[in-house]
Amino acid sequence: MLELIKKGLLASLGAVVMTKERVEKATKSLVEEGKLSREEADNLAEELIRSGERQWEEIQQSLSENIKKAVERVDVARRSELEGLKDRLENLEKRVSMMEERLGKV
Repeated sequence: MLELIKKGLLASLGAVVMTKERVEKATKSLVEEGKLSREEADNLAEELIRSGERQWEEIQQSLSENIKKAVERVDVARRSELEGLKDRLENLEKRVSMMEERLGKV
C-alpha cells in the first residue's frame, strides 16, 4: 500500500516541484485518513524530499550543460578570448609603430 501511495504522489504531484511543506501536508492528510501511520508518513515525506532534491540537482546540471552547448553552437567569443586578442592587437600595433619609426629614420 505504501509503495502504491508513493508512486501515486510522485506521479500526481511531481517530486521535482514539490516543496517540503506540500509533501508534509499530503502525508499528514494520508495519516488523518488512516491510510498511513505517522512513521510511514514521515519516512515517505523524507524519501520524497530527497528524491525531489536529487532530481532538481540533475535538472540543474542538465540545464547548465545544455546552456554551455548552446553557447558553443552560437559561436560567441569568451571574455578571455577577447582579452587575448586585444593583447595581441596591442602588441602588433606597437611593433608596427616601431617599424614605421625605423623606416621614417632611414
